[in-house]
Amino acid sequence: MSIYLDNNATTPLDPRVLDAMLPYMQGIYGNPSSVHRHGRLVRGAIDTARQQVAALVEAHPSQVVFTSSGTEANNLALRGVAGSCEPGQLWVSAVEHASLMDPAMALQQQGWKVATLRVSEQGVLDIARARIKLGAGEGVKMLSVMLANNETGAAQPVRAVVELARSLDKDIVVHTDASQAVGKVSVDFNALGTNLMTLSSHKIYGPLGAGALITDKSVTLQPQVMGGGQEGGLRSGTENVAAIVGFGKAAELALAEMQQRQQHCMALRQRLESGLKQYPAVTIFAEQSVRLPNTVQFGIEGFHGEATLMKLDCRGIAVSSGSACHADRVEPSHVLLAMGVPPELALTAIRASVGKDTTETEVDALVNAVGNIVNSPLASAALAANL
Repeated sequence: MSIYLDNNATTPLDPRVLDAMLPYMQGIYGNPSSVHRHGRLVRGAIDTARQQVAALVEAHPSQVVFTSSGTEANNLALRGVAGSCEPGQLWVSAVEHASLMDPAMALQQQGWKVATLRVSEQGVLDIARARIKLGAGEGVKMLSVMLANNETGAAQPVRAVVELARSLDKDIVVHTDASQAVGKVSVDFNALGTNLMTLSSHKIYGPLGAGALITDKSVTLQPQVMGGGQEGGLRSGTENVAAIVGFGKAAELALAEMQQRQQHCMALRQRLESGLKQYPAVTIFAEQSVRLPNTVQFGIEGFHGEATLMKLDCRGIAVSSGSACHADRVEPSHVLLAMGVPPELALTAIRASVGKDTTETEVDALVNAVGNIVNSPLASAALAANL
């Protein structure tokens, strides 16, 4: 038995996406920058993908800058803005992904003042507190708040963040990492109002190794990869044509199947939560917040998350832990700590993220496996000993 419930980490490649990619991995070749017919052919494929990705978020194709990943897009957003102006204040939410937090912290070495905006116990940014924190906005040059959290699935009030920023200073650049939200819920880049938005291919059943930064073009970005002038001079390097084509096809399918996927995942999420709630030791994090339809993060009191993960893996069930391992030490999730979850409970966290192909039988298998772990005296003693 093999059950995959870690779709927030990466989704399996859709066979239809692979079919779109294969010609560009086998028979169709050429450098997109070349003017001969081979180059024009692959350039046309990239242009089509750009249109498909733009359509998924209601943007114009010219606003799409292809990157190698969501991580690179986050770096281009933050470091690109920072490299084009004098240092100032950068504010980020306390629950951002490491691919955003790490480059933000690195900017401190360049004279930027980096500060975090708190979230509620339900993992949602507190706009009223953010307004107080930001004050008159003097010195604030950039805000970055993710559209939905990768661990809890909690949706963030990004539109309200944009309105707050505009009320303080119309020149404040607002970025959102939408990697987890896009393809699961409808996203309109222009209606949202951010200047920059990060996307990732492998979160929507596309290939690994492709991402994008959507830009409203009002922002000046310093390129982080230079050399050939590709992507409007913002991301040099010969394009990974097959991956970009796959990203485009995945975006096209996500848009066409959005409602069906949402309904399917929401029904599974509700089924999973209902099953987990029969166990008193289980806590569902951010339960009262508006969340992604596919994400459930929960803790089992007295059971270490990493140990539980391995127990589930032995049963053929793939989930993720809410804690991060660093060599010989295990730390609780910074997201849960920011929500005020006690460290000992945060260390028990498990995240299950269903996908478009997940079945009720697979969800029930996870519920039953959790029950076996919770109700086994031997397993309970062994897991508790690891805390």
